[in-house]
Amino acid sequence: MSENKLVTICNSVSCFFSKTLSIAAMDVRKLRHDPAELITRAVQPALWLLVFGEVFTRVHLIPTGNLSYLSFMAPGILAQSVLFIAIFFGITVIWERDLGIIHKFLVSPTPREALVLGKALSAGVRALSQVVIIYVLAVLIGVGINWNPINLTLVAVVAILASALFSTFSLIIASVVKTRERFMGIGQILTMPLFFASNAIYPLSMMPTWLQAVAQVNPLTYTVDALRGLMIVGGTSVYGVGLDILVLFVSMIAMIIIGAKLYPKVIV
Repeated sequence: MSENKLVTICNSVSCFFSKTLSIAAMDVRKLRHDPAELITRAVQPALWLLVFGEVFTRVHLIPTGNLSYLSFMAPGILAQSVLFIAIFFGITVIWERDLGIIHKFLVSPTPREALVLGKALSAGVRALSQVVIIYVLAVLIGVGINWNPINLTLVAVVAILASALFSTFSLIIASVVKTRERFMGIGQILTMPLFFASNAIYPLSMMPTWLQAVAQVNPLTYTVDALRGLMIVGGTSVYGVGLDILVLFVSMIAMIIIGAKLYPKVIV
């Protein structure tokens, strides 16, 4: 490969990531105008952890191995919090279409993949606030947290990947349905099945065979599995943290490719 061609490729890659980060930064700056959004999004997961978790930890009906039920549940509620923030992210695409912002994006030289990836990364940044909130709640109720810096870093990576994955999935839905009313209806229909067809609040072994099969292809299952192995003292990952992260990464890339194809159709 000639030197000039190599320089051209490097410049193209640098330009792609520069535009991606610009899109992400633009979306993140919106939080300065409405930071309360991050807190309100955490109310429902907090209620699950503080109410549902406190009650079921006294029932002793769910086999959680050497973990208390609260410790078993905390990573699942963090995953739920990430899911709830990301799954409705696509509605911003519909708002941007109505305001004419998407038209400006689409006539710019920015690659469609950079537009979608930038929005996915901004959703990942929002997810980090939920990591902080759930960690604080977990400490307050006595959950044993693994404070190893490597584990903390990997928890952040998992949260960002999961949020990017589900927010891009949300963008795809927004590109297909095109109206806020239909989008909100579909988003509400999807959140509970994704949550309950995972290992967030009970182990896979308790599920009927058909539901275990569904859980195996649910990205939230791998999110919870990774968080449970990284976040909790004594927690273990059934599939292995490396495989969990790989599944999330590959799924995210697939969603970004699909989202880049469908994103322009949101204005049709």
